[in-house]
Amino acid sequence: MTPDELNGLLDFLRQAERLKNTTRTAYTSEGRRESVAEHTWRLCLMALVLAPYAPDVDFARLIKICLVHDLGEALSGDIPAPLQTGDKTDRERRDLLTLLAPLPSPLRGEILALWEEYEQAATPEARLAKALDKLETILQHNQGRNPDDFDYRFNLEYGRRYTSGDPLVEAIRRVLDEETKRRARKAGQERD
Repeated sequence: MTPDELNGLLDFLRQAERLKNTTRTAYTSEGRRESVAEHTWRLCLMALVLAPYAPDVDFARLIKICLVHDLGEALSGDIPAPLQTGDKTDRERRDLLTLLAPLPSPLRGEILALWEEYEQAATPEARLAKALDKLETILQHNQGRNPDDFDYRFNLEYGRRYTSGDPLVEAIRRVLDEETKRRARKAGQERD
């Protein structure tokens, strides 16, 4: 590795650190806003503990996809699901390219390809990463100490298209949906 390559890797890592300070609309169990880095960490942990139940998935590739799926948010932040528009992907891709600029071309290409694979849900690994991303968000919403006006009912349809079709994912979704309904009832959001 040349000194320039090393400096480029370090520059990239310094910029990626911003994900530790980039908050999401999810709250921790202590009532603090969750960071994108924390979300990504638990997404990877979910992939780890569920990997034995998905033997046809390349675990290393799944983890790589999980690690890079929100990297672009380091620059412009996270957009809450209810506020997302069609340009979210374009903006995130532009930010990702900026973030990847200091890296050597082969590594830059690999990370971009993993991110695009995730965005397109083009492979079993990307589809599972998409599903787990949605499930981790719902899990955090159910576990978090949320504000009084938090809309639990939104989660009942959130990410539905990514969490159907796989028996393992559907089983997790059913449990989380029941938790969501309980939280919604407790919050006075009664309708079923």
